[in-house]
Amino acid sequence: MARIALTLGPLFFHWPAERLRNFYFRIADETALERIHVGEVVCGKRMPFSDPVWPEIIERLERGGKEVVLSTLAAPATVRERKAIAELCADGRVVEINDITALPARSGRPFVTGPFLNVYNEATARFLMRHGAITICPPVELSLNTVGTIAGACPEAEFELFAFGRLPLALSGRCYHARLHGLHKDSCQFTCEQDPDGLAVDTLDDQSFLAINGVQTLSTEVHAALFEPATLLRHGIRRLRLSPHDCNMVEVAHIYRSLLDGTQDADGARFLLSCLDLPGRLVDGYAHGKAGAQPAMPA
Repeated sequence: MARIALTLGPLFFHWPAERLRNFYFRIADETALERIHVGEVVCGKRMPFSDPVWPEIIERLERGGKEVVLSTLAAPATVRERKAIAELCADGRVVEINDITALPARSGRPFVTGPFLNVYNEATARFLMRHGAITICPPVELSLNTVGTIAGACPEAEFELFAFGRLPLALSGRCYHARLHGLHKDSCQFTCEQDPDGLAVDTLDDQSFLAINGVQTLSTEVHAALFEPATLLRHGIRRLRLSPHDCNMVEVAHIYRSLLDGTQDADGARFLLSCLDLPGRLVDGYAHGKAGAQPAMPA
């Protein structure tokens, strides 16, 4: 049976430099993850804080045998941000494109499509492949069956399933964290740093609803797609993506690797994940073609 690879996707949250360094050093030294995404994808204002740390992190990851992918902003809003994307696209490493305006700067060279790109059918996937896409991570709301249909029509590409983490749902021109603290977006004081997994918000009826992360909206629950490897391969999935959170991601990676290697079944993996200090309950509705907030169920 072919071996399904594991990816650590880009960090969505604003972590201080020392936390970034410690987190990725552990990932480099203690996990069997094959590919690691680095870079800011949510808010360009955070980049001056994280950019000085990435070279050291990249060096440590590559020394640990990891393939590093440079992730780019999903909603660039300024000339400076578009210039930063163009500079990343000129790098010799593989780049993740999260906004279609980055395509001209990268076209013809290998890249990964992130879940922020609207890849909802085979024609779009083939278009991106013609321009250099080697891995396609479809939007998070697509079911395994739907992704399998697209993958079946595009066997030349590697399809990656978003398998763990709060689901990235939307990006806004406004900063929710700034508004919460009575600040303007331009003078946000980077209050999003106070919530390393995002901030859960409730409805007026005190029902759990969504989570906010600066300009980003995420699910408040933690998506956990746990399928046996044979099922994933049958649907054309060659890679799973784990989204970084402020929990024991080394253990999360170990649980998924055990599942993919056949030494742990889906129910056992789900139980082990539920024992970790996660920011929300486990759900997997989208993976099964149901509402995304449906509680995790046997695969």
